[in-house]
Amino acid sequence: MAKRKTAYVCSDCGAEFPRWQGQCSECKGWNTISEFVVSPAKAERRGLAGYAGQTTAKIEKLNAIDLEALPRFSSGFKELDRVLGGGIVPGSAILIGGSPGAGKSTLLLQVMCQLAGQHNALYVTGEESLQQVAMRGKRLGLPDDNLMMLAETNVETVCQLALEQQPKIMVIDSIQVMHVADVQSAPGSVSQVRESAAYLTRFAKQHHIAMFIVGHVTKDGNLAGPKVLEHCIDCSMMLEGESDSRFRTLRSHKNRFGAVNELGVFGMTERGLKEVSNPSAIFLSRGENQAPGSSVMVIWEGTRPLLVEIQALVDYSQLSNPRRVAVGLEQNRLVMLLAVMHRHGNIQMSDQDVFVNVVGGVKVSETSADLALLLAMVSSFRNNALPRDLIVFGEVGLAGEIRPVPNGSERIVEAAKHGFKRAIVPKSNAPKTAPAGIEIVPVTQLSEALEAVS
Repeated sequence: MAKRKTAYVCSDCGAEFPRWQGQCSECKGWNTISEFVVSPAKAERRGLAGYAGQTTAKIEKLNAIDLEALPRFSSGFKELDRVLGGGIVPGSAILIGGSPGAGKSTLLLQVMCQLAGQHNALYVTGEESLQQVAMRGKRLGLPDDNLMMLAETNVETVCQLALEQQPKIMVIDSIQVMHVADVQSAPGSVSQVRESAAYLTRFAKQHHIAMFIVGHVTKDGNLAGPKVLEHCIDCSMMLEGESDSRFRTLRSHKNRFGAVNELGVFGMTERGLKEVSNPSAIFLSRGENQAPGSSVMVIWEGTRPLLVEIQALVDYSQLSNPRRVAVGLEQNRLVMLLAVMHRHGNIQMSDQDVFVNVVGGVKVSETSADLALLLAMVSSFRNNALPRDLIVFGEVGLAGEIRPVPNGSERIVEAAKHGFKRAIVPKSNAPKTAPAGIEIVPVTQLSEALEAVS
C-alpha cells in the first residue's frame, strides 16, 4: 500500500509548505494553513511510442487560429448576461459565491427553470432535499415540468449520471458538500474542495457543459476553500446584499470571457430575484429637500456608469481622538483626503467626527469618488447644501491637484440623461462639446473646486 502523502496549503493564496506553521510566509496570513492529502497518481505508464497517433492535440501558429465568436446563449436575465460578458459559454465553469440568504440558490433555480424549456438542464443539490427545492420552485411560481433534479454529493456519481442525460447546463449546489471517493478527508476540507472542483471543471470542458458551482464564503466575505478554487474556474462572481436591504448586487471578480468587475443589480421579491434595469434611479432616490453633506458622483462599474449618492456628517467631537468612519469607502483614503483638504483647502477638521456613507450599500473602490467625498464633507462642515442638480467626480492627488479618471465623457453623458444641469469634473475630462442641458465646470486644483461650490 502506498504511503499517504500530505502537504499543507494556505487557503488564502494557495501556497504549499512541507509542514504546518502558524503564519503563511507568502501572504502573511495567520491560521490559514490546512492539511491537504495528496492522492497518488493513477495515470498509466506509457513510453513515447505509446502516444504516437493517439493524441488529438496539434501545434498551430497564432495567426492561423480561428477567431469565431463564442457560441454563447442567454440565461434569461440581462443583468446576469452582462456580468458573464454577454451570455453563458458552453464548457465554462462559473463559480458564484455569497453570504447565506443572499439568493444564490434562488437565482440559479430561476435561471435553470427558464432554460429547461430550451436546453437539457440538470440541477444537482447536495445541501437540500429534492422536496425543499420543489417547494421553493412552487413558491416562486416557476415552470417545473422540464428541469431535471438530482440529490447527490459524490462527484463521480454526479458526472456518470450527467453523461446519461447529456445536459447543456448544470448547477452544483454546493462545492463544499461534494466529495471525491479517492480523497480520504471530510467534505468541505481543502483537499476535497480542490479535487472536486478540478474534477467538475475538467468534466465540463470535456463535454462542453456550462456548469454553475455554488461556493460558500467565510466570515471575512471571501470564498471558502483553497485559492486554487478560483484559479481553476473560468468566471468567479459574488452575490452581495445586506440582510435589511431587498437589493442584491452581482459582481464578477474574474472572467475569462468578459470584463472584470462588471455589476448586475437585482431586487429580491416574493417571486424571486427581479432585474433592475436602471440602478442609478434607485441609488438616487433622495428626498424633496436637499440636506447639507450630500453629493452625487458617477462611478464606473465594469462597462457602464453608475450614479450613486455619497453622504457625509461632520460634527464637533467630544473625544480627544475624533472618529473617522467610512461605510462603502476605504477608511485609509478618507484620512488621506482630510489631510489634503487641510493642507491645500485650508479647512481643518482635526477636532471633528467625520462619518461618510455610500447610499444603497454600494461599495466604491475607485478614486473617482475623491472629489465628491471632499465636497460632501465641506458641505456638512459649513452646513451649506450643494445644488440638487450638481454632479461631481475626479481623483484628488496629495498635492491638491484634480486628476482625470477613465471614461469621463461617458460619465457626463449618463449624468445628463438623469437631468443634472452642472458637473464639476477634472479639466482633462471636460469634453470639447458638452451634452445639451448640462454646464461643465473644469477644475485643476482643489481650491478651484471649493470656489465653485462656495
